[in-house]
Amino acid sequence: NQISSFQLPNPASNLKHPTSNTLLTKSVIIATGAKALWLNLPSEQRLRGHGVSACATCDGFFFRDKTVAVVGGGDTALEEALTLTKFAKKIYIIHRRDFFRASKIMQDRIFKNEKIEIIWNSAVEEIMGEKRVEGIKIKNVGVLRAKPVQEIKLDGVFVAIGHKPDTDLFKGQVEMDEKGYINILKRRSTSVPGVFAAGDCADPYNRQAVTAAGTGVEAAWEVERNLEARY
Repeated sequence: NQISSFQLPNPASNLKHPTSNTLLTKSVIIATGAKALWLNLPSEQRLRGHGVSACATCDGFFFRDKTVAVVGGGDTALEEALTLTKFAKKIYIIHRRDFFRASKIMQDRIFKNEKIEIIWNSAVEEIMGEKRVEGIKIKNVGVLRAKPVQEIKLDGVFVAIGHKPDTDLFKGQVEMDEKGYINILKRRSTSVPGVFAAGDCADPYNRQAVTAAGTGVEAAWEVERNLEARY
């Protein structure tokens, strides 16, 4: 009989007599998700949900006819900027380098869009505002670094510098890619028989609730088929 087991972090580990947390099961679905990476600025944390976001698809409509900034230079950042052009009147892209890492077709769309202005060789130093975002301070991080700290008035900041899957627990137990996303072999199965993965922990591309839910349903079906075939 196929038995899968994982040693889970014990929330009671600080107690004097922690309880056992080893679970035995005939099948497992891993759906631990992924977290957006942040700039780690105190002002960013304070204003999250008050103009600071990591999802243009989720929050873009709150910024209709507003001015916003997107921080990042990969495909995710450029996708966020293009999504925001449907709502905002002006979008700044703040990028640390003088070139994008995104695909050429994505860059072409960005360069052709009149709503978008790119600020190269720059990093966000502070997000301004007390109760809501009112602007940002950016500093030049290029080779010359000649420009002083610059202030830009705007209404929202979208951080798009990447995501980290919540899969550290499973390192060494299931196969992952170099970024920590769980590799899917077929029909939501992983490298461990009887263990399946669904949602953002195994999807570095979509990061949407609807697609995550769909893979969750698929994984549940595969567990049912797997158990019926074995037992």
